[in-house]
Parts: sequence; C-alpha cells; structure tokens
Amino acid sequence: MNILFLSIGRLNNIEDRGIYTDLLREFRDNGHKVYVVSARERRLSEPTEYTNENGVYFLRVKIGNITKTGVIEKGISTVMIENLFLKAIKKYIKDVKFDLVIYSTPPITFEKVINYVKKKDKAVSYLLLKDIFPQNAIDLQMFSKNSPVYWYFRHKEKKLYRNSDYIGCMSQANVEFILKNNHELSSSNVEICPNSIEPLTIDKSESTTMKIREKYGIPFDRTVFIYGGNLGKPQGVDFLLKCLNANRDNEEVYFIIAGSGTEFPKVKTYINRQHPRNVQLINQLPKEDYEALANSCDVGLIFLDKRFTIPNFPSRLLSYMQASMPVLAATDVNTDIGRIIEEGKFGYWCESNDVKGFNQHLQKLCDKQLRKQMGANARVYLESNYTVKHSYEIIMNHFK
Repeated sequence: MNILFLSIGRLNNIEDRGIYTDLLREFRDNGHKVYVVSARERRLSEPTEYTNENGVYFLRVKIGNITKTGVIEKGISTVMIENLFLKAIKKYIKDVKFDLVIYSTPPITFEKVINYVKKKDKAVSYLLLKDIFPQNAIDLQMFSKNSPVYWYFRHKEKKLYRNSDYIGCMSQANVEFILKNNHELSSSNVEICPNSIEPLTIDKSESTTMKIREKYGIPFDRTVFIYGGNLGKPQGVDFLLKCLNANRDNEEVYFIIAGSGTEFPKVKTYINRQHPRNVQLINQLPKEDYEALANSCDVGLIFLDKRFTIPNFPSRLLSYMQASMPVLAATDVNTDIGRIIEEGKFGYWCESNDVKGFNQHLQKLCDKQLRKQMGANARVYLESNYTVKHSYEIIMNHFK
C-alpha cells in the first residue's frame, strides 16, 4: 500500500524516536511505501524539498511560522497550511496513487488536502485525534464560544471529522467525548487508537543513574520526581508551583522541571524569588540528553489544567512507562489517564486543585519497594497496550 502521512511537526529523520516516526517505521517495515508531507517553518530559511530518506519519501513544505511566534502570525500560518500542502502535493507527488491518508490534530485545517487525495485516489482517510480544538481553547478561556474565531474553527473541525473515514482516539474518554459532541458521527467509525511507541530497553543500572545524577547535581539519597515537556497553559503551571512550594522543606524529595513553553518564565520567577533547595529547572534539552536525564529519575509527573472539559492524554506518559517509572498525575476530572494509571497499578492520580492529595501520593512514592513494583507494572502495561504494533494493527484492520 501507498501511505500518505500529513503533519505540521518537523519530522527530521524517520529513525528518530516519537509517536509518529515509530508508527511510520512500522508501516515501512511491513512493506508499505510511506510518503510524509510535513511543515518547514519560514524561520529555517530552507525551501520546499522532496527526498527519499531510509526508505521513506519526505516532502517538506515551506510554510509560515507557527511556533515561537505571535498569535496573529500563528493564526494566519495555520489557515494557509492546507493550501501550501495541496500545492506541493500536486507538484511533487501527484502521480502517486494513495491507498491510505493518515493525519493528526493539530491542526484541523487539512480538509482540502484530504478531500483531494480521497477524490483522486479513493483513499481511506484516518484521523489520529491528539487534540480537540477549538474546545480546548474555550476551556482555557483563550476566546469565547460566541466569537467568530470559535465558530470558524468549529466549522473546520466538523468538516474534518466528516471527511475522516475513521477517527482513532487516544482513550475511551476521547471516544465518548467526540460522539457526544458530534452527533452526526457513527460509533462504528470512532475507535481507540492510542499514543504508542516502539519500546526501547532502558539501562537503569545504578552506575548509569549515579553518573547522570552527578552530571546534573541531583542528590543520590532522595526520591527524584521529574516533569518533562511543555510548560504552557494546558499544564496548569500554577498548581505545579503550589505543589513545589508545599514541599520546599521536604528533605525526602527532589524535583526536576525540564522543558520549555510560555509558562517557563513563571517557573523561573518562582525559583528566583523563593529559592527552593529541592527544585531544579532545566531549559529544553536535546531529546537524547533529556531521555538520559529522565531515565535516571524515580517518578514521572503529569500535570493538566483543572479547567479542561476535553479528555487530554499526554504522550509523555509513554516515556515514563518505557523507563519503568511509576507516574503521579494531577489532572482535570474529564480525562481518564488517572483511572488508567491507577487500574494498571503503576501510579497515582489526584485532581489538579488538590495539593493535600498530591502530597499524600508523593509520600507513598518515597517507598523504594513500592516504586519498583509500580515501575515494573508500568513497563508491562506499556508493552501490552501502547506499542506501535497495536496501533498499526488497529489501522490495518480496516483493510482486511
């Protein structure tokens, strides 16, 4: 089969580790021809380019800036993406007959491209639903439901769903939310196709852990909790800071906050003013360095803003599970990530306005034997539910 994958992310190398590259390698390694159309932002000063790399065809399309830029430029660039993608596809790969087109949210503005491929090739369309927009922006009060902005993007969202033969959701709560709020969709076309990876074997030896901790000045005698990834509005950073402040005199624990985002300065300001002795803030690291750091820690942290009505399911959970780490999640009540963590017995959950509940779980996880058992459970659950083989089979089942 010929597979077309659309993404606004920078997919630099098919051999990189990530939820999309891992899945695309699974298609490639099962004998399919994979074509990736991805974005190349203007700031890189590089032209549109079509290449074959490691058995995968890449069409990198020059677009406007959509990251590290203002709201207006980001909005204009997002709206223009589908026309730029469509123009490039017609120029470089118009003669390829595609059997399957896969795409993810964000963005919700691929509708013209999908329609073109479906009409030209009678291809099956599969949406990997990773983000429910514009409702997530409503939850965080970025604009109101009465605004033209909301209705424009809600219209685009509905058209995207209608033009998707199948919608793969990250969890059961996502399936239920989509069906409840989009009555025109059929339950037979909406299914669970979770975030997934190709799990690596992680070196958790004491000598390796000690070496990494020494490099970053991390104590050897404390339980180390790490939060890694985006520090933005969706993560509810105010609650994260309350949890850090509540534990500033706790000599059993140490916190690593590693990442970047719009709320990074807020975390930095807190540390500069309060000088907590058990918190270290690290700006975004190269992927390999971050993974080595995370693998030397004891517990993975997940935070989501308590205002969310949509059921988010952060993919960073998988890196914690891969490293056989228990997870402590503080989220809204609408996501089912906490239920899955607790039913899988690989961590704890509390609502992201409950500092007392967070601290109680934190203290439990200072028990080394408990962490070891929960970490082992995490790895087993990952291999049983969240590998790219699972996602590949879910998608390919529609062609049997």
